[in-house]
Amino acid sequence: MKTSCIAALALALPVTALAQDAVTAPFDGSFDDATFAVETAIVGQGLVIDYVSHVGEMLARTGADVGSDRELFKAADVFLFCSAVVSREVMEADPMNLAHCPYGVFVAETDAGVMIGRRDYPAGAMDRVEALLDAIIAEAVAN
Repeated sequence: MKTSCIAALALALPVTALAQDAVTAPFDGSFDDATFAVETAIVGQGLVIDYVSHVGEMLARTGADVGSDRELFKAADVFLFCSAVVSREVMEADPMNLAHCPYGVFVAETDAGVMIGRRDYPAGAMDRVEALLDAIIAEAVAN
């Protein structure tokens, strides 16, 4: 039952394409609440988070070093993980799908608010990865 609810949420998930590479959904809450919701949704799928990249902190820390004082994000993290089942499926279809692993879900806060998103993968076998990521995002947004 929970899987069908998540699938229904994923279908109803409002998404916006940004920079032709990302699919995002707004999150109604704080950045910290969104990162907790994403972490919970990933672990809830039986997956292990390999690494959390604190991109927002890095950009804030290095801005002056590269001659910029522009704030891109109030905060931004990327959660990186893999799925043995999904990875095997997409790499059996095409071993070069290795280029897309690990998978990532990001949380970002800008002046416009908090969003959760993922990159847009090529059509075909990678649709299975997108379905997994969309389910994770839908669950995080719903919580």
